Amino acid sequence: MKMKKLILISIIIYLAGFIAGYSLEPIGRQNYKQYIVKNDPTYSKIVKNNLYVITCEMFGGTTLLPLVYSLFFSGFALGLILKNLSVVGLNLKNCLLLTLSHGIFEIPAIIIAGAAGFKIPYEILRYLAGKKEQILTQEDIREYLTLALISIILIVIAAWIEANITLEIAKAMLNSS
Repeated sequence: MKMKKLILISIIIYLAGFIAGYSLEPIGRQNYKQYIVKNDPTYSKIVKNNLYVITCEMFGGTTLLPLVYSLFFSGFALGLILKNLSVVGLNLKNCLLLTLSHGIFEIPAIIIAGAAGFKIPYEILRYLAGKKEQILTQEDIREYLTLALISIILIVIAAWIEANITLEIAKAMLNSS
């Protein structure tokens, strides 16, 4: 039950960021095309960036600010990207193709990393509230490490798909429009 709460908190923060990002003014058709062409990231750049994001989430729970910021900003970036894709003239099907091709792994990885980041503070609060006798049990640590490992595996898969499939799809779509 408690993991569901932590995942739900992560989802809510991510969605709040998404809504904020989507509600912003788009940067414009030509600017976005130039951005995609100029910023042709490699797999190593993408995986490095994505691992940094989930690391901030997994270890940012001690102060909570880096964790909340990272979850919110990840959702914000997706919202802003989808808003700009609509300005470029892509229909819903193409937008989903571009985001879900790697997002099906990346979004859950970010949310799971967020839940992992909330795990330690959650257990400390439970201990301080007198709901458990130990701050962290072996089970707590095992759950944290399991979430962290799942998140890392998913983010590495997502980065490979983004670098090798999604970017090629994006370039083909932009060149045909």
